[in-house]
Amino acid sequence: MKKLILFLLFAISLSLFGGERFITIGAVGDIMLGTNYPDESYLPEKDGSNLMRAAYKYFKKVDVLFGNLEGPLADNAPLHKKCSNPKNCYAFKTPTTYIKNYIEAGFHLLNLANNHSGDFGEEGRVETKATLEKAGIAYSGIIGDIAIIEKKGKKIGMIGFAPNWGTYSINNIPEASKLVKELSKKVDIVIVSFHGGAEGKNASNVVDGMENYLGENRGDLKKFTHEVIDAGADIVIGHGPHVPRGTEIYKNRLILYSLGNFTTYGRFSLKGKAGYAPFAMIDLAEDGSFVSGEIVSFKQIGRGGIEFDSNHSAAKEISRLTKEDFPNTEISISNSGKISKKTK
Repeated sequence: MKKLILFLLFAISLSLFGGERFITIGAVGDIMLGTNYPDESYLPEKDGSNLMRAAYKYFKKVDVLFGNLEGPLADNAPLHKKCSNPKNCYAFKTPTTYIKNYIEAGFHLLNLANNHSGDFGEEGRVETKATLEKAGIAYSGIIGDIAIIEKKGKKIGMIGFAPNWGTYSINNIPEASKLVKELSKKVDIVIVSFHGGAEGKNASNVVDGMENYLGENRGDLKKFTHEVIDAGADIVIGHGPHVPRGTEIYKNRLILYSLGNFTTYGRFSLKGKAGYAPFAMIDLAEDGSFVSGEIVSFKQIGRGGIEFDSNHSAAKEISRLTKEDFPNTEISISNSGKISKKTK
């Protein structure tokens, strides 16, 4: 009788949570570990080796670690971005030697689809990709690049989208859906990343329809995320607004609408919510459905660099925005960051 009860409880848990945990995806938002443009005063001490260290013990808990590389890793590429005043020009170029920080942190996947990956033109992108390949870190986002890695005997695919030149377009949803559908036939788990949405302290909410920023169409995020899940995506990871946003379950797949800034040194405003640095740990079942998760809260200090936030500010903000923007979604987030499916 005891064994039967245990079996029934296990069966109920499978039906409620979409299956037993198969793989844990770890994800952060924007990373830019300093830039030598316009000069080296924007580079951190010790080549940035301490900037992300507070999260390393949490990074080790996941099977796949993802982040958004906000700007190229390059040494020789010339400036491509048009700037009338270098001091007011937000163009990023991190020395290639800083790749050691990504290796030490344990990143498996990096997104290159964003508005800064092209700051130093095609040469900067080529140098970035060569640096990542040498380090064994897979990447996607630039047209032609789709990442596929293997974990636990299964293939994990990642494709990134943005509204910027040379990247897979977040605004061409039919083409995005086609690409995701094709990728889903080749792999077991599909991760979609997007850099989109309006920016800044007033851009915390996900809105209906197209979002715009400085005259640029930055994506119809609800339509985009839902349609790529319809096409086969298992988890969608957003970044770009520089602040955290809410999260939603759609067809038992998790959408993180923005993980904000994680480690952005020297050239970013880190005031208020822009300094919140969430790390999401998401458990997926073998079929890619959401099982459970956690938002670990960090905050950026000084010019950039993280420390653990015992007040759980990022988790509380994501929980608040989830209730506000997606009141009927099937998940809840506790004040300490635990993500669970609502019981019916």
